[in-house]
Amino acid sequence: MLVGIMGGTFDPIHTGHLIAAERARVEGCLDEVWLMPANVPPHKPNAPKGTSQQRWEMVCLAAEGNPFFRPIDIEINKGGVSYSIDTIELLKSQYPDIAFTYIIGADMVQYLPQWHRIDDIVRHIHFIGLARPGYELDLKQLPEHIRNRVKLVPMPLVEISSTAIRALRQKRDPVRYLVPDKVGQFMEVNGLYET
Repeated sequence: MLVGIMGGTFDPIHTGHLIAAERARVEGCLDEVWLMPANVPPHKPNAPKGTSQQRWEMVCLAAEGNPFFRPIDIEINKGGVSYSIDTIELLKSQYPDIAFTYIIGADMVQYLPQWHRIDDIVRHIHFIGLARPGYELDLKQLPEHIRNRVKLVPMPLVEISSTAIRALRQKRDPVRYLVPDKVGQFMEVNGLYET
């Protein structure tokens, strides 16, 4: 079984995330995509606005109805800063028969050499880099042992961001179609991002 891991703050999860997950699943011939909210992402300077429980619940709601998407709370349950190598080692110990690949944006691919313990990471998994239209990435710039573990797949240009959604919610503007309906309802009921 080949599983794609799409991690993120998901503050909130939105339609762009789901489109990216689906493109990675199809183009990467993945059996499933596991949506994994980070507890505390190491590369983000500010703490998430939604609690880990709220972000987890939104991911669960967003995955409903898609048999190929599975929410996974391994990083939230672990607590602390979410380093990829720790998560991978945990996943490999819990699911030894599954081959994992990380789904990341093409803009993140160029930073792979700076990832915490990247040499250990590439021994365990592959990467799918989502290449948006107009974004140029030369894999030859990566060290060979990393480059050989990356597959680029095309991704439609989707200009939706969690930051923009939070800004709209703060102004009490609608976010319909930017997020799945159930995620929008959850934010509304819980007053998420209104202040």
